[in-house]
Amino acid sequence: MKHRFWRSFFTVFALLVWVVFLGSASAQRKPNIVLVVADDLGWREVGFMGSRFYETPRLDRLAENGLVFTNAYAPSANCAPSRACLLTGLNTPQHGMYTVNNSDRGEDTQRKLIPTENVRVLPEDITTVADVLKAEGYATAAIGKWHVSSHPKEHGFDVSFAGNQWGHPKTYWAPFQVVDVEADEGEYLTDLVTNKAIQFIEDSKEEPFFLYLPFFAVHDPLHGKPDLVEKYKNKSRVDDQGRYPDYAAMIENMDTSIGRVVDALEKQGVAEDTIVIFTSDNGGAEWISDQAPLRAGKGAYYEGGIRVPLLIYNERLISKPATTDVPVTGLDIFPTLLEWARAPVPADRTLDGRSLMQIVRRPTASWGPRRLFWHFPIYLHAHFHVGDGARDPYFRTRPGTVMRLGAWKLHEYFEGGELELYNLQNDPGEMNNLAPMLPARTRALHAMMQEWRKNANAPIPEEPNPLYDPSVVPPGYEYDPEAVSKYVSDQSPE
Repeated sequence: MKHRFWRSFFTVFALLVWVVFLGSASAQRKPNIVLVVADDLGWREVGFMGSRFYETPRLDRLAENGLVFTNAYAPSANCAPSRACLLTGLNTPQHGMYTVNNSDRGEDTQRKLIPTENVRVLPEDITTVADVLKAEGYATAAIGKWHVSSHPKEHGFDVSFAGNQWGHPKTYWAPFQVVDVEADEGEYLTDLVTNKAIQFIEDSKEEPFFLYLPFFAVHDPLHGKPDLVEKYKNKSRVDDQGRYPDYAAMIENMDTSIGRVVDALEKQGVAEDTIVIFTSDNGGAEWISDQAPLRAGKGAYYEGGIRVPLLIYNERLISKPATTDVPVTGLDIFPTLLEWARAPVPADRTLDGRSLMQIVRRPTASWGPRRLFWHFPIYLHAHFHVGDGARDPYFRTRPGTVMRLGAWKLHEYFEGGELELYNLQNDPGEMNNLAPMLPARTRALHAMMQEWRKNANAPIPEEPNPLYDPSVVPPGYEYDPEAVSKYVSDQSPE
């Protein structure tokens, strides 16, 4: 009896030690990350943000079990700088990338100032989130659009597929031309990217992994799968959405692809230990899909150009649908991923965002009034010039700085020092400039903006452009719907 007791005791003790060991080993494993970034997807072009035309059932399902940010912003209004901000956690003055290619885009005669020179390639010595996570033992992959340098492997990614300096394919059907990958004739790019993402999950399931999944979709050219295109041709437009059936088809196919990735996480048994973040790199292209009630679209710093969908999903942390109206930005993703991964902030880095994990864990949390800033000391020309909500027909935006604090949003444009003040709670479309009526508030916000620029060492262009001639009216600035349709279908504007 005595020996039986001790055998039982040691058996139970050994089992307890083994359970503790397994629990400790499990706790030491870093959790996984899947960061999905759509290209040029507008703030309400998904069902969970209110679209009644575009169909996104898989994203909507994630929203039903996740956290939706209703006041989320891209860190920039166009592709490359937004991605540079997201990857580094640094606002544009810290890395110097403000646009794609040159900074003096548009008609010479319409630019009053010589713009700040643009950094076209993200410097290799700037630490990215992939660099940090790789040092923490993560397998890292960038699968899809890259657009900030010649190759993701220069910035901490072990695995790369389809990523180079180009911002979009010439066609979504193989061969893709500027996207140099092996593919069967006629293979669809979004599906191919998704297949590679799923393969990475399968290959990396035994170790912590970071999958950066920036789709080329839904950037033009507008090439949808024929069956989905036909579906949307036969669907009535709602809320002025549905201008282009191909665009709707691309959105639904991307949604299906995201669902396939989530299914792969569940199949491999890693979903519970994976955080999934979905967002867009900038606002939607106004010439493709109306951003109303927001003003303007991609390339502008009115709400339509920078307001984006943002969803965070993890089945262990978030057990029921939740929303928050706390204003957040893509700059917050870097510190969020580091906190989720229990990884340190780089010693040489002062991040411009803050971790969203507090809100993920308690969606009712409030940060109080928070200052958000966007700086754009260059020019970005307009593609279509009447009715797009921009300040004038020649540029989507001119050099300036924009800030948000609470419900208030202040714009400053450097050419003439113009200030525009809007109350987003009452005027989300930024139609009623309150700066002349509220001079004290305008001055107070402007002082905060000037202080931020000084601390951020943000460049302000001041040199006059000798070619500026306001008497010249460039040709081709008439709005022609047929020309717009042909342009959108056949070409790919930045």
